[in-house]
Amino acid sequence: MLRNEYGPKLPISEQIHKEKYRSEGETFHEAMTRVAEALKDDEIHFEQFRSILDNQRFLPAGRVQSAMGAPRTVTPYNCFVSGTIEDSMEGIMDAAKEAAKTMQLGGGIGYDFSTLRPHGALIKSLDSRSSGPLSFMAIFDSVCHTIASAGHRRGAQMGVLRVDHPDIEKYIRAKNNSTDLTGFNISVGVTDAFMEAVKTNSQFDLVFEDRVYSTVNARALWDDILRSTWDWAEPGILFIDRINRKNNLHYCENIVATNPCGEQPLPPYGACLLGSFNLTKYIVKHDGKYVFNMNMLKTDIPYVVRAMDNVVDRATYPLPQQEKQAKDTRRMGLGVTGVANAIEALGFDYGSDEFIRVLEDIMGTIRDICYETSVELAKEKGAFPLFKKEYLDSEFALTLPTKIRESIAEHGIRNSHLLSVAPTGTISLSADNVSSGIEPVFAHFYDRTIQTFDGPTSERVDDYGYREFGIKGKTADELSVFDHVRVLNVASRYVDSACSKTCNVGDDVSWEDFKKVYMDAYEGGSSGATTFRKSGKRYGILNASTSEDVVEEKPAEKDNFIEEGGACYFDPATGLRKCE
Repeated sequence: MLRNEYGPKLPISEQIHKEKYRSEGETFHEAMTRVAEALKDDEIHFEQFRSILDNQRFLPAGRVQSAMGAPRTVTPYNCFVSGTIEDSMEGIMDAAKEAAKTMQLGGGIGYDFSTLRPHGALIKSLDSRSSGPLSFMAIFDSVCHTIASAGHRRGAQMGVLRVDHPDIEKYIRAKNNSTDLTGFNISVGVTDAFMEAVKTNSQFDLVFEDRVYSTVNARALWDDILRSTWDWAEPGILFIDRINRKNNLHYCENIVATNPCGEQPLPPYGACLLGSFNLTKYIVKHDGKYVFNMNMLKTDIPYVVRAMDNVVDRATYPLPQQEKQAKDTRRMGLGVTGVANAIEALGFDYGSDEFIRVLEDIMGTIRDICYETSVELAKEKGAFPLFKKEYLDSEFALTLPTKIRESIAEHGIRNSHLLSVAPTGTISLSADNVSSGIEPVFAHFYDRTIQTFDGPTSERVDDYGYREFGIKGKTADELSVFDHVRVLNVASRYVDSACSKTCNVGDDVSWEDFKKVYMDAYEGGSSGATTFRKSGKRYGILNASTSEDVVEEKPAEKDNFIEEGGACYFDPATGLRKCE
């Protein structure tokens, strides 16, 4: 097979992969050889894993593709969560310094700002008053923009504040404009107690260090949070108590924040190692019909898990605390992309009962084979250091098949976590524009400007499903928002971390239905929810089309295009948080 037969076929996909993931002068095949060589256990493993990469059946996160085996010093981990920010000037500045070191090597960061005293709180040692978490977030925002301007990659940050923090009412409006905290995605850590108070229309205390600063009506606060999201697509919602109940390491860590796109809830100094199975590559034609090759997927998964486990030991880490956390837990987050394209090729509409049935079958298979492989690796190489029998008591571990639970009890398991669903925006485009993650198709075709040595040129970009399978299912804006939520809830059942998904809200959705989206996500078992309303105040520059008339991608006006969290950033053109 000739080298030019490997990798992306679309010029835009080739350009993106070349610019973001390859070393100078590398072909796609050479880059995949480099990655496979860096992560191999033996020659058989090398050949099998390289074949999977060459065919783009598995797409390691961009950091893995660009870092492993490369001459430059960057981390293969996409994102981290900051250490606990101590409520002092020294603690805040120490955290900012650690953030700078992390972003310098290409990592994004999530923070919990709930540890910082609220605005106006007394600082006894100085006989003064605190300016509150929002003022200090500006420091981290500046660090992010400074590092991004000096490097080749945008910074990425997630800010989290608990719903019971006294400054929550200021926080939820912090990004109700186009200029403030543009280096951040922001989310609210919502507790079960708060959600119960919302349901019962009860009063709710805002507390810091056991002192009640004020009492608010929970339903009114909930409406304020969602009204900001209705207009500005932020804040996102994290159901933080569910995240901790579901956490396989519930017995030894407390999670208060996530990576910038929200699919990896992580403890202090936790690291996010990502990759996605490209489901479109498992669609084959049999007797004139498209079918899903489940046996091929089952065969591929053990090679992928083994390779990604090796990243932990062979990675460069920005901080020693991050390295210790990664090696103590050996966390990874394997997920899926091309879901809409693949299942629609089988003839099932996005969000339909048949679509859900196939999604459950695929996600269940990935879950089971990943966990079985990790147990086998534990037999061979040892369980992760923090493993204890309490591992099996987590809300997620209790859903595993009995046989797998018995194997874990007997042998332990190599990796504390194995599964999450990332947005996969950039790697999906680099794989010839397959549908991102578990998202529906945004548009079947559009024109996109590509920069070449001869200047900018326009290229028609077709959706992979339309181009390869001849299918034109409903786009994100044509679907009911409750179809979005249904897919999110189902996918969430099969991952031990979380799913990043944007639920697109049409103009016909009422305020009451909008609020129901979040309640359905909570009741349906998701770890969080994010929405985008096209007619909101972050309306974008690229509109979907259902006709053969292409959509033109117009130059962005400065006031309309809002980048946030860089490597994981809000794209107003598609209404999605996109991550490299």
